[in-house]
Amino acid sequence: MTKKTKLLVGGGVIVTALAFLINSGIQDAAVYYITPSELKAKGAAVSDRSLRLGGMVVPGSLHWDPQTLKLTFRLTDGKEEVSVEHTGSPPDLFKEGAGAVVEGRCPDGGLFQASTIMAKHSEEYTPPKDGQAPAEHIHRSLVKPQGT
Repeated sequence: MTKKTKLLVGGGVIVTALAFLINSGIQDAAVYYITPSELKAKGAAVSDRSLRLGGMVVPGSLHWDPQTLKLTFRLTDGKEEVSVEHTGSPPDLFKEGAGAVVEGRCPDGGLFQASTIMAKHSEEYTPPKDGQAPAEHIHRSLVKPQGT
């Protein structure tokens, strides 16, 4: 082999290795979530895996106990619903009828146990009205009396 051929082969190997590393890094960094329909379809195959589940919070399904910090709600993709349980305070933008992505596990194929909640939001920002405390408004929208 000539010196020029060796350089071309070596350069090709380096470029291929770099392309592989970049592609692997992008795939590892990409964050995907599955929908409730996909979770139901996969069933026991994902029962022991950590995953992300995304959908809309079903109106009327949100219940938060401020004493125990237990939050329960259902996520839907319009076809299927999944019950979610989380312990801790929800994000400020988390509410019924809004989009959310939760991270956690679904050990029994039924109740999704979330360790993290990420609220989706629109890009429209509206400041609180005059005299309205933002924290009070958010708290009032999340806390519902027991039995309602």
